[in-house]
Amino acid sequence: MINRALEAKMIRVLNSFPALAIIGARQVGKTTLAKQLTSKLKKPVHYIDLERPSTLATITREAEEYFASYINHCIIIDEVQRLASLFPLLRSLIDDKRKPARFIITGSASPELLKGASESLAGRIMYFQLNPIGLHELPNTVSLKQHWVRGGFPVPLIMKSNSLRVDWMDSFITTYIERDLPFLFDVKFSPITMRKLWQMLAHVHGNILNAENLGNSLDITGTTLKRYIDFLEGAFIVRKLLPFYVNLGKRLVKAPKIYINDSGILHFLLAIHSEKELVNHPSIGVSWEGYVISQIAYAKDTRLDIYYYRTHAGAECDLVLARGHEVRAAIEIKYGKSPSISKGFHNSIVDLKSKNNFIITPLETDHLSKDGIRRVGLKLFIEKYLDTLK
Repeated sequence: MINRALEAKMIRVLNSFPALAIIGARQVGKTTLAKQLTSKLKKPVHYIDLERPSTLATITREAEEYFASYINHCIIIDEVQRLASLFPLLRSLIDDKRKPARFIITGSASPELLKGASESLAGRIMYFQLNPIGLHELPNTVSLKQHWVRGGFPVPLIMKSNSLRVDWMDSFITTYIERDLPFLFDVKFSPITMRKLWQMLAHVHGNILNAENLGNSLDITGTTLKRYIDFLEGAFIVRKLLPFYVNLGKRLVKAPKIYINDSGILHFLLAIHSEKELVNHPSIGVSWEGYVISQIAYAKDTRLDIYYYRTHAGAECDLVLARGHEVRAAIEIKYGKSPSISKGFHNSIVDLKSKNNFIITPLETDHLSKDGIRRVGLKLFIEKYLDTLK
């Protein structure tokens, strides 16, 4: 059992709120965490798996009577998007007996989950997004390099067999494409086209998104391509990193950059299955960039937002941490033992008026240069500096 950083906060919420929702990608550990939470509650627990056909049929027929028999329990409802019509009933049950820790619901991202809950459970529920296991959550038995290569999904992360890990990733992607995405978003598409899209996104990982070019390569329109990427983002598979812009009087790049969210999925799609293959791969730089961005996104305070910054004049910053319009840090991400500072990064610091500036590398170094830019390893940055920027 790998302890998750959100657990302590979730326990505090359960002691006050009647309902808690855990949303996130498939296989990310939502059910395991929900059961771990209830093991610390001083009340009986009942578990409902809506992906089991017999359970789904029973709840569909007699939901109110079923829940009435467990009125004093904490009820875990797993994959609640399978029966979005439950939300109005949950609201009624909570209002009839407004006690802490009545429901924990889990679900993969879907319009039904978000829309139904926001309309029916406002003020009654707290949401938590569960990401793949982050660097800040790793046990000592897993190194940063192993985590970077394998990604943060619990099963492949701890697998000792490389071939089994490859098989797991292949099955995971196939299931997402053929079953989960069509159900979650009520959409039909060619599985062959969607798999090609995943592979193409891996090859443009870390680049500015050009929907028209990608759409042309897949023989679909740019509009359709954007919809598909929205589905993948809604299912936590990809991340669109938006540009940071305020009225600086600069000609700014305003299209998002696109990243595969989990480095393990990225490496599978690029046929990278070991540390040795990664080190010798031409995509190692953008892989490191995406990994750093994901790990900071997982570990940061929720009040911090992340962006990139780029102007047509050449100023560029890989990652901007901001709170509202206030820049808290400018970050350049470099893979290499002796990373140089680009002119574009210096220019972006001036544009953004950033007071906290970092170069993040794989090395566990921590050095402040004369120009006020700190070179620091990713793990040290997360442990020592990230919390000071919120």
